[in-house]
Amino acid sequence: MDLAGVDRRRVNAADTSRANRHWWDDAADEYQAEHGEFLRDSGFVWCPEGLDEADAHLLGEVAGKDVLEIGCGAGQCGRWLAGQGARVAAFDLSFRQLQHSRRIDLDGDSPLPVLQADAESLPFSDESFDLACSAFGALPFVADARAVLTETRRVLRPGGRLVFSVSHPVRWAFPDDPGPGGLTADRSYFDRSPYVEIGDDGRPAYVEHHRTMADWIEHIVASGLVLTKLVEPEWPDGHDREWGGWSPLRGRHLPGTAIFTCVR
Repeated sequence: MDLAGVDRRRVNAADTSRANRHWWDDAADEYQAEHGEFLRDSGFVWCPEGLDEADAHLLGEVAGKDVLEIGCGAGQCGRWLAGQGARVAAFDLSFRQLQHSRRIDLDGDSPLPVLQADAESLPFSDESFDLACSAFGALPFVADARAVLTETRRVLRPGGRLVFSVSHPVRWAFPDDPGPGGLTADRSYFDRSPYVEIGDDGRPAYVEHHRTMADWIEHIVASGLVLTKLVEPEWPDGHDREWGGWSPLRGRHLPGTAIFTCVR
């Protein structure tokens, strides 16, 4: 993708959705080639730190439960959940990511039900799911995170649980550099201007939105959900894989991921 530069500026919901849909369609092949082995065709990895749901059990017992995966990419997490006995519906904004899910299905016995949708307006009935989850899916890439949380609450049954992971808010004060340059803050943590890559046409080509920790908690509470747990995974010994700005060096000093558990 040809880019004219990077900016920090406000971007509305429609332009955010359009930009990120096209960006992920263009980037899906490279993304899956680079990270597919780490994510596995059927595996639930919450974050670049490698926290695995098989060990973390953040969702609890999933067998026999109706589960929604928000921003599923190629469906690796949803496929693992189905293998544990869950009934899974998964969606993503990117059609190309969903084609990769279909590619993986062709080599397996149980295709994962997926559809293309926008997380800010879910195409599901009220109280359809026992659980919802999102591993770096959708929430960092939408202009209105509160709308996503409100929609998710709507489709959860009473007592239902949402668990989602995002870049840890503190990382926004530091350069996205896995080396020593990424250890020195160069901007205000409180600057909520989104990170925007600008296309040759002058329009946003990729948008990621920053929320402080207080913002996330406020959005969760305002949506009607109850925050019950917050996990900040530490970088594990022996894990030497870099992923963008995530690295063993930075992981020893800074939290890279925040995982929120919420209940309706």
